[in-house]
Amino acid sequence: MPAMKSKTPAERANVSGLGFFFSPKRVAIIGASRTQGKVGYVVLENFAKNGFPGKIFPVNPEAEEILGIKCYKSLREVKERVELAVICVPAKFVLKVLEDCARKSVPAVIIVTAGFAETGNKAETEKLRKFISSHKKMRVIGPNCLGVLAAKTKVDTLFLPIDRLGRPKEGGISFVSQSGALGSAILDWAAMQGFGIAKFVSYGNAMDVDESDLLEFLDNDEETKVIALYIEGVGNGRKFFEALRHTGKRKPVIVIKGGTTSEGGKAVGSHTGSLAGSNEVYETLFRQTNAIRAETMQEVFDFSRVLELEPKMKGKKIQIITNGGGYGVLCTDAAIGAGLELAKMNEKSKSAIRKACPDYAIIANPIDLTGDATSERYAIALAEAMNSREVDAIILVTLFQTPLLDESIITIVREANEKKTKPLLVLSVGGSYCQKMNSLLAKENVNVFESPVEIALALKKLRQFSGK
Repeated sequence: MPAMKSKTPAERANVSGLGFFFSPKRVAIIGASRTQGKVGYVVLENFAKNGFPGKIFPVNPEAEEILGIKCYKSLREVKERVELAVICVPAKFVLKVLEDCARKSVPAVIIVTAGFAETGNKAETEKLRKFISSHKKMRVIGPNCLGVLAAKTKVDTLFLPIDRLGRPKEGGISFVSQSGALGSAILDWAAMQGFGIAKFVSYGNAMDVDESDLLEFLDNDEETKVIALYIEGVGNGRKFFEALRHTGKRKPVIVIKGGTTSEGGKAVGSHTGSLAGSNEVYETLFRQTNAIRAETMQEVFDFSRVLELEPKMKGKKIQIITNGGGYGVLCTDAAIGAGLELAKMNEKSKSAIRKACPDYAIIANPIDLTGDATSERYAIALAEAMNSREVDAIILVTLFQTPLLDESIITIVREANEKKTKPLLVLSVGGSYCQKMNSLLAKENVNVFESPVEIALALKKLRQFSGK
């Protein structure tokens, strides 16, 4: 008997039937609109104008064409196989449209329409739930969601115009959010900061596809290096525990939990119609699954980019290099407060740095190159710290306000970042000139922070995942 051929990562990722949400060749926009600003118009425009390489089938019984694309009166009129349907019709018509999708054997459906469990519409919710559960081969995201953004394949069902919500470039972070509003805000933020994503999913009321299914899919997705997850409540606790535990063994999963107070829990019910659950229960679950918990969206953003771009930490010894003594002190306090330690570089390394510096420079930890530091001083100190076996990660403080620190520091940090064998994080605080320099570093995939506490906490989370 011949040996069974092992499945490719793409085949494993599609075991749950979710592959067509992210890589369809033919997409139907049901409820496509001729009116600019309407949901059905924006979704169609996303596919038509933003580089989607597949075929698009707008469905609108009252239009011959929209944006120069032929329209169909119903999905039944489309002769070709449709792999993804995006439903943008009012709630009272959704079930009928789903029936058409089932008859046409559409494997993936996104219902962006709201007006179900989150508004107390129990009758329509139960009809929809019953129909979806009886058609197992048709996977459904939603209702009450933004749907999917896949950077590489140009699938974009977000009904928020590009001139108001930036789309990030390709990267390795995938973001899964029960809340479309919160998820869209971090997308806009990531786009502004120049950071990339692999995939984004807003799954809303989770009548079918839930956070556990998405974790399983992303666990096997080669493009995804880090998963960030916003949840308010989960329907199946055991399923979620197993998915989180399994995925967390291979990839970092950063979780932010909404509805941690009794008042917040009540708000969850009117938002996505789910049950928030006890904060203590979730805290225990996160500890048992090695999930990395974030308390704020800033932390989600910080942890995600560090876990995506930095090598694993072999230990917890940090070397601080600065041109301002005060920030060296603050970084020291923050590092110790985060459970990290100061590295003790060997005398040979310190001697090489000392030769490049004036007598008044402090060659210890922190290394204070002083306010007249040049890019050349930074280059030597950075090279010695990167090569030192006593150092597990580097915090590089660059106060760009000092007169001798010119733009050549960008090249020095970029080259060190490209060759790094340990985490290298930059702390840079200041106004317009500083922000200009920070943007140049960020374009080179350098992780730049503006707070010693935030940089230390990000390193702590990186160490947490590295030490598993």
